[in-house]
Amino acid sequence: MPETRDLLIEIGTEELPPKALFDLAAAFEQGIRQGLEKAGFPDPAIRRFATPRRLAALIAQLPAQQPDRQSERRGPALGAAFGSDGRPTKAAEGFARSCGVSVDALQRLETDKGAWLIHVSTEPGAPTAQLIPGIVEAALAGLPIPKRMRWGDRDDEFVRPVHWAVLLFGDELIPATIMGIQTGRETRGHRFHHPDPIRLHAPADYARQLAEAKVIADFDERRDAIRTQAERVAAGLNGTSVIKPELLDEVAALVEWPVALAGNFEQRFLEVPSEALISTMQDNQRYFPVVDAHGKLLPHFITMTNLESRDPAQVRAGNERVIRPRFSDAEFFWKQDRKQPLAARQAALEQVVFQQKLGTLADKSDRAAALARLIAERARGNPEWAERAARLAKCDLLTQMVQEFPELQGIMGRYYALYDGEPPEVAQAQEEQYLPRFAGDRLPATATGRALALADRLDTLIGIFAIGQPPSGAKDPFALRRAALGVLRILIEGELDLDLWAALERAAAGFEPVVRADQVVQPVFEFMMERLRGYYLERDARPDTVEAVLECQPVRPLDFDRRVRAVDAFRTLPEAASLTAANKRIRNILKKVQTVVPFQIQPALLAEEPEQALAGRLAELASEVAPLMETGLYGEALNRLAGLREPVDAFFDGVMVMVDDPALRDNRLALLNELSSLFLRVADFSRLQE
Repeated sequence: MPETRDLLIEIGTEELPPKALFDLAAAFEQGIRQGLEKAGFPDPAIRRFATPRRLAALIAQLPAQQPDRQSERRGPALGAAFGSDGRPTKAAEGFARSCGVSVDALQRLETDKGAWLIHVSTEPGAPTAQLIPGIVEAALAGLPIPKRMRWGDRDDEFVRPVHWAVLLFGDELIPATIMGIQTGRETRGHRFHHPDPIRLHAPADYARQLAEAKVIADFDERRDAIRTQAERVAAGLNGTSVIKPELLDEVAALVEWPVALAGNFEQRFLEVPSEALISTMQDNQRYFPVVDAHGKLLPHFITMTNLESRDPAQVRAGNERVIRPRFSDAEFFWKQDRKQPLAARQAALEQVVFQQKLGTLADKSDRAAALARLIAERARGNPEWAERAARLAKCDLLTQMVQEFPELQGIMGRYYALYDGEPPEVAQAQEEQYLPRFAGDRLPATATGRALALADRLDTLIGIFAIGQPPSGAKDPFALRRAALGVLRILIEGELDLDLWAALERAAAGFEPVVRADQVVQPVFEFMMERLRGYYLERDARPDTVEAVLECQPVRPLDFDRRVRAVDAFRTLPEAASLTAANKRIRNILKKVQTVVPFQIQPALLAEEPEQALAGRLAELASEVAPLMETGLYGEALNRLAGLREPVDAFFDGVMVMVDDPALRDNRLALLNELSSLFLRVADFSRLQE
């Protein structure tokens, strides 16, 4: 058995960027893994560590010697390596000489593409300790650091100044210079609780020795400790801590030894909308808010200190003192903004540019109001509410609260609209216009909110395409991909049966005569259909099902969804394979017809019994399924069309379509054309794979 040892790699720094720490640690681990695998150590067992002042990795049971590696070098083809007398040519001798061997020592490689001389050599593995510094340097160079910095008079560049480095292989220190720092076997504990260096005895003791020095080195372990402490402290306050995953990650990247501490604030601040207070606590102070069993904000917060204080009361008072001015500002904005109604800010929207070529926010509000009214009419909503909501939609952007807390746009619009006495659904739509904000986010719950969210997004899509700025590659400054997906989700998951093409045409008309937008309806529709394809593929829909429905170009996304579901259900039927194959055969036959394919079946020309049976059964089913398809009951329609399997199979078994008699041939083509057209009212079944 080859000798193995544990390897510890640690890079000690000044405080790393908290929002980047998790990604830096993951990338560092991946870089080490790739370097080891490239060196011949497959699937290394790596445990990563990350704190505000270090990136580290522990590799268990790493062989002390790199495996020997065979290399193969190809020489001349055999035809060029030997003459007719069988003696080596100069090409063969030169190749052997370059390899340092005789021609007799060369091997032959024979494949179906030819035969060559080859030289196979074994390269002895190097001691692992020699390889590690280069692997670490490469991993550090590959970290996702947008802007590197230099410090002092050094040429080395990193995200933060490096102060120590450890390369410990078993009990052996690997001497090297990493980021200008000579490696050692000393690490650092907590900056205040244990400022003295810590001499590391063995890689496996790393986490334990740091824990004794008040540092939880494992990021996940530290994050779990923060969650557990926050939940315990909140329970002591008869509440529950509000813990956003991204905030939890950020706090875990700010502390090495988390200690939870509860703070309080004045009851009067609870009169301010809770979202403003929560935003301040989470985004500005990295506090965890506390809510009661009904989700109502309590006058408490939880902060994570990075030390065990001898005077917790003083630390608590300091945090309370910091949060009070922020809450006072929010309270002031809340009172000031309500001194005039939301609608009073409509005129000021004329001074705010939406996009230079597309006008102001007032112009956008006017277009969205007209479109939202139309959508509400077609979706059986309240047109007056939809129009009113659209005219108020951007007004809260001019309030002091939203200018201070931009993430509250829409949310504050809802509060101010309710305070002004607007209809509750109009007020709710102020917030719902931005839903869904991201993949998987909730959708607007009200008809007015859905109409406004659709109108606003469709207006943006048409307008930005019309001025020639569609998404390009990874660039999408107006978030049009997200807007398109939001429209599709609202229409499909919200079961809103809206003609998307007609809605885009109406949105385009709203830009006349300032911008010519009618010519972009087609590209915007195609752009959205591409997003629709991705929408289904992310939900593990069968790609050929989606393509089969796309071929029929439905203009209503909800109708598209019904077709996809119907086709997927049809494919589980025992008749599906035969009828799918028949559709493929029919399409192939019809493609070869040089003349116009007839549609009208002449009953008098149905000469064979199988074609008579098929025509009769087709006539019966056509009358049955037509109303089902018109009402979107595609699943039931396809279930009935499954009854065509036997007459279709009998037709192809007993009838020749392309006969010499033109009248008989055209009539049979008409029969197949009608059969194909019936299925095409749902999807192009010829595109389905077996």
